[in-house]
Amino acid sequence: MLWPMLAIALGFCGLAVLGVLAVRVFAEVRRLSRAVAEGSQRITRAAEDLERAATPLAAQTAQALRQE
Repeated sequence: MLWPMLAIALGFCGLAVLGVLAVRVFAEVRRLSRAVAEGSQRITRAAEDLERAATPLAAQTAQALRQE
């Protein structure tokens, strides 16, 4: 009777450990997804800034090419 009870107790402990690890993985995945979303937003803002900065330069280049 000792061995079956020990096996059940160890099985329960194993499931508890897996549950705790699953919660930790879930929390880290959420943190990573927030970081990826923030990075994506920063890249989008940088691309928009670059486009705004390049527009006048492209216009000046086109005007200079027409004058030649």
